[in-house]
Amino acid sequence: MNAVEKIEQPVPRAVAAVTPMDMLNRAVESGAGLDMVEKLMGLQERWEANQARKDFDSAIAAAKSEIKPILKTRTGHTGKYEDLAAIATEVDPILSKHGLSYRYRARQDEKVHVTCVLSHKSGYSEETELSEKPDVGPSRNAIQALGSCLTYLQRYSLKLALGLSASKDDDGRAAAKIDDNTPPAPGSITEQQTDNIRDLLELKGVSLAAFLNWAKQKRICDIPADQYDGCVTGINNFRKAGK
Repeated sequence: MNAVEKIEQPVPRAVAAVTPMDMLNRAVESGAGLDMVEKLMGLQERWEANQARKDFDSAIAAAKSEIKPILKTRTGHTGKYEDLAAIATEVDPILSKHGLSYRYRARQDEKVHVTCVLSHKSGYSEETELSEKPDVGPSRNAIQALGSCLTYLQRYSLKLALGLSASKDDDGRAAAKIDDNTPPAPGSITEQQTDNIRDLLELKGVSLAAFLNWAKQKRICDIPADQYDGCVTGINNFRKAGK
Protein backbone atom coordinates (compact mmCIF):
# COMPACT_ATOMS: atom_id res chain seq x y z
CA MET A 1 0.00 0.00 0.00
CA ASN A 2 1.27 3.45 -0.96
CA ALA A 3 -1.05 5.30 1.32
CA VAL A 4 0.47 6.35 4.58
CA GLU A 5 -1.72 5.41 7.43
CA LYS A 6 -2.27 8.05 10.09
CA ILE A 7 -1.63 6.64 13.50
CA GLU A 8 -3.58 8.27 16.27
CA GLN A 9 -1.41 8.96 19.29
CA PRO A 10 -3.12 8.45 22.63
CA VAL A 11 -3.66 11.63 24.62
CA PRO A 12 -1.71 11.39 27.85
CA ARG A 13 -3.84 11.62 30.96
CA ALA A 14 -3.01 13.93 33.80
CA VAL A 15 -1.46 12.03 36.64
CA ALA A 16 -2.83 12.99 40.03
CA ALA A 17 -0.18 14.01 42.53
CA VAL A 18 0.47 11.39 45.16
CA THR A 19 0.50 12.88 48.64
CA PRO A 20 2.30 11.42 51.65
CA MET A 21 -1.13 10.47 53.02
CA ASP A 22 -1.80 8.40 49.90
CA MET A 23 1.51 6.65 50.38
CA LEU A 24 0.75 6.10 54.06
CA ASN A 25 -2.64 4.56 53.32
CA ARG A 26 -1.14 2.22 50.74
CA ALA A 27 1.64 1.25 53.14
CA VAL A 28 -0.88 0.39 55.87
CA GLU A 29 -3.02 -1.60 53.43
CA SER A 30 0.00 -3.57 52.25
CA GLY A 31 1.06 -4.41 55.80
CA ALA A 32 4.19 -2.24 55.90
CA GLY A 33 6.34 -2.36 59.01
CA LEU A 34 6.10 0.13 61.88
CA ASP A 35 9.33 1.89 60.86
CA MET A 36 7.99 2.60 57.38
CA VAL A 37 4.66 3.81 58.75
CA GLU A 38 6.39 6.17 61.19
CA LYS A 39 8.59 7.59 58.42
CA LEU A 40 5.55 8.21 56.22
CA MET A 41 3.69 9.81 59.11
CA GLY A 42 6.61 12.18 59.63
CA LEU A 43 6.64 12.96 55.91
CA GLN A 44 2.91 13.67 56.03
CA GLU A 45 3.34 16.05 58.98
CA ARG A 46 6.09 17.97 57.17
CA TRP A 47 3.96 18.12 54.02
CA GLU A 48 0.98 19.50 55.96
CA ALA A 49 3.17 22.08 57.71
CA ASN A 50 4.62 23.25 54.40
CA GLN A 51 1.16 23.46 52.84
CA ALA A 52 -0.12 25.43 55.85
CA ARG A 53 2.74 27.93 55.45
CA LYS A 54 1.92 28.34 51.76
CA ASP A 55 -1.75 28.92 52.61
CA PHE A 56 -0.72 31.51 55.21
CA ASP A 57 1.54 33.37 52.75
CA SER A 58 -1.18 33.34 50.11
CA ALA A 59 -3.78 34.66 52.56
CA ILE A 60 -1.46 37.43 53.78
CA ALA A 61 -0.75 38.53 50.21
CA ALA A 62 -4.46 38.59 49.38
CA ALA A 63 -5.34 40.49 52.55
CA LYS A 64 -2.60 43.09 52.10
CA SER A 65 -3.83 43.82 48.59
CA GLU A 66 -7.15 44.91 50.13
CA ILE A 67 -5.94 46.75 53.26
CA LYS A 68 -5.77 50.49 52.74
CA PRO A 69 -3.20 52.76 54.43
CA ILE A 70 -4.43 53.63 57.92
CA LEU A 71 -5.34 57.29 58.39
CA LYS A 72 -3.78 59.14 61.31
CA THR A 73 -6.91 60.50 62.94
CA ARG A 74 -5.88 60.72 66.61
CA THR A 75 -4.05 63.76 67.94
CA GLY A 76 -1.57 63.49 70.79
CA HIS A 77 0.83 66.02 72.21
CA THR A 78 3.35 65.08 69.50
CA GLY A 79 0.96 65.27 66.56
CA LYS A 80 -1.36 62.92 64.70
CA TYR A 81 -1.17 59.14 64.83
CA GLU A 82 -3.25 56.08 63.97
CA ASP A 83 -4.68 54.36 67.05
CA LEU A 84 -5.21 50.64 67.61
CA ALA A 85 -8.98 50.92 67.14
CA ALA A 86 -8.55 52.54 63.71
CA ILE A 87 -6.17 49.76 62.65
CA ALA A 88 -8.53 47.04 63.90
CA THR A 89 -11.53 48.62 62.15
CA GLU A 90 -9.68 48.49 58.84
CA VAL A 91 -7.92 45.13 59.04
CA ASP A 92 -10.18 42.83 61.09
CA PRO A 93 -12.91 42.23 58.44
CA ILE A 94 -10.32 41.68 55.71
CA LEU A 95 -8.22 39.30 57.77
CA SER A 96 -11.32 37.31 58.74
CA LYS A 97 -12.34 37.09 55.09
CA HIS A 98 -9.04 35.37 54.29
CA GLY A 99 -9.02 33.04 57.29
CA LEU A 100 -6.57 35.12 59.32
CA SER A 101 -6.74 36.29 62.92
CA TYR A 102 -4.44 37.75 65.54
CA ARG A 103 -4.08 37.75 69.31
CA TYR A 104 -1.60 39.05 71.85
CA ARG A 105 0.52 37.61 74.64
CA ALA A 106 2.14 39.84 77.24
CA ARG A 107 4.64 39.44 80.05
CA GLN A 108 6.57 41.84 82.22
CA ASP A 109 9.96 41.94 83.89
CA GLU A 110 12.00 45.14 83.80
CA LYS A 111 10.24 45.73 80.48
CA VAL A 112 6.80 45.05 79.05
CA HIS A 113 6.91 42.40 76.32
CA VAL A 114 4.02 42.06 73.86
CA THR A 115 3.83 39.32 71.23
CA CYS A 116 1.39 39.57 68.33
CA VAL A 117 0.47 36.08 67.09
CA LEU A 118 -0.87 36.17 63.53
CA SER A 119 -2.58 32.88 62.60
CA HIS A 120 -4.25 31.25 59.60
CA LYS A 121 -7.10 28.75 59.77
CA SER A 122 -4.74 26.15 58.29
CA GLY A 123 -2.87 26.11 61.60
CA TYR A 124 0.24 28.07 60.64
CA SER A 125 1.14 31.17 62.68
CA GLU A 126 3.94 33.72 63.01
CA GLU A 127 4.91 35.81 66.03
CA THR A 128 6.19 39.38 66.30
CA GLU A 129 7.49 40.57 69.70
CA LEU A 130 8.28 44.09 70.84
CA SER A 131 9.31 45.33 74.27
CA GLU A 132 9.66 48.65 76.07
CA LYS A 133 9.91 50.02 79.58
CA PRO A 134 6.80 51.76 80.98
CA ASP A 135 7.55 55.43 81.43
CA VAL A 136 5.95 56.92 84.54
CA GLY A 137 5.96 60.70 84.24
CA PRO A 138 4.37 63.49 86.28
CA SER A 139 1.11 63.27 84.32
CA ARG A 140 0.54 59.51 84.64
CA ASN A 141 0.55 56.88 87.37
CA ALA A 142 2.01 53.37 87.13
CA ILE A 143 -1.19 51.81 85.77
CA GLN A 144 -1.59 54.52 83.14
CA ALA A 145 2.04 54.14 82.12
CA LEU A 146 1.60 50.37 81.78
CA GLY A 147 -1.61 50.75 79.77
CA SER A 148 -0.02 53.27 77.44
CA CYS A 149 2.96 51.00 76.89
CA LEU A 150 0.76 47.95 76.21
CA THR A 151 -1.35 49.83 73.67
CA TYR A 152 1.75 51.16 71.93
CA LEU A 153 3.33 47.70 71.69
CA GLN A 154 0.09 46.09 70.51
CA ARG A 155 -0.31 48.70 67.80
CA TYR A 156 3.22 48.40 66.50
CA SER A 157 3.58 44.62 66.75
CA LEU A 158 0.39 44.28 64.66
CA LYS A 159 1.66 46.82 62.12
CA LEU A 160 4.95 44.95 61.85
CA ALA A 161 3.24 41.57 61.55
CA LEU A 162 1.06 42.80 58.69
CA GLY A 163 3.56 45.19 57.13
CA LEU A 164 1.11 48.08 57.39
CA SER A 165 1.89 51.62 56.34
CA ALA A 166 0.43 54.91 57.47
CA SER A 167 -1.58 57.03 55.07
CA LYS A 168 0.64 58.76 52.53
CA ASP A 169 -1.60 61.82 52.94
CA ASP A 170 -0.34 62.27 56.50
CA ASP A 171 2.99 60.53 56.81
CA GLY A 172 5.69 61.24 59.34
CA ARG A 173 7.32 64.10 57.49
CA ALA A 174 4.03 65.83 56.70
CA ALA A 175 3.03 65.63 60.36
CA ALA A 176 6.40 67.05 61.37
CA LYS A 177 6.00 70.23 59.35
CA ILE A 178 5.07 73.35 61.28
CA ASP A 179 3.82 76.13 59.02
CA ASP A 180 5.55 75.68 55.70
CA ASN A 181 5.80 73.24 52.82
CA THR A 182 9.57 73.24 52.43
CA PRO A 183 11.19 69.82 51.98
CA PRO A 184 13.36 68.32 54.72
CA ALA A 185 16.96 69.47 54.93
CA PRO A 186 19.50 67.52 52.83
CA GLY A 187 21.02 64.56 54.64
CA SER A 188 18.16 64.38 57.13
CA ILE A 189 16.53 61.30 58.64
CA THR A 190 14.14 59.13 56.63
CA GLU A 191 10.35 59.18 56.77
CA GLN A 192 10.37 55.99 58.85
CA GLN A 193 12.85 57.46 61.31
CA THR A 194 10.71 60.60 61.58
CA ASP A 195 7.72 58.44 62.45
CA ASN A 196 9.80 56.42 64.91
CA ILE A 197 10.88 59.54 66.81
CA ARG A 198 7.34 60.90 66.90
CA ASP A 199 5.99 57.60 68.25
CA LEU A 200 8.75 57.35 70.83
CA LEU A 201 7.94 60.86 72.04
CA GLU A 202 4.32 59.80 72.42
CA LEU A 203 5.27 56.66 74.32
CA LYS A 204 7.64 58.46 76.68
CA GLY A 205 5.32 61.39 77.27
CA VAL A 206 7.86 63.93 76.04
CA SER A 207 6.47 67.09 74.44
CA LEU A 208 7.43 67.84 70.86
CA ALA A 209 8.43 71.41 71.72
CA ALA A 210 10.76 70.29 74.51
CA PHE A 211 12.40 67.70 72.29
CA LEU A 212 12.92 70.09 69.37
CA ASN A 213 14.42 72.65 71.73
CA TRP A 214 16.79 69.97 73.06
CA ALA A 215 17.65 68.79 69.52
CA LYS A 216 18.08 72.40 68.31
CA GLN A 217 15.80 71.77 65.34
CA LYS A 218 12.55 73.34 64.14
CA ARG A 219 11.15 70.08 62.74
CA ILE A 220 11.72 66.39 63.38
CA CYS A 221 12.23 65.75 59.68
CA ASP A 222 15.24 68.13 59.59
CA ILE A 223 17.28 66.11 62.11
CA PRO A 224 20.57 65.02 60.47
CA ALA A 225 20.74 61.31 59.75
CA ASP A 226 23.91 60.86 61.81
CA GLN A 227 22.11 62.25 64.88
CA TYR A 228 19.18 59.80 64.78
CA ASP A 229 20.62 57.27 67.27
CA GLY A 230 21.59 60.07 69.65
CA CYS A 231 18.06 61.49 69.50
CA VAL A 232 16.53 58.09 70.31
CA THR A 233 18.88 57.73 73.28
CA GLY A 234 18.09 61.27 74.35
CA ILE A 235 14.33 60.63 74.31
CA ASN A 236 14.75 57.46 76.35
CA ASN A 237 16.73 59.42 78.96
CA PHE A 238 14.67 62.60 78.77
CA ARG A 239 12.91 62.34 82.11
CA LYS A 240 15.94 60.76 83.79
CA ALA A 241 17.94 63.83 82.83
CA GLY A 242 15.21 66.08 84.24
CA LYS A 243 14.61 67.82 80.91
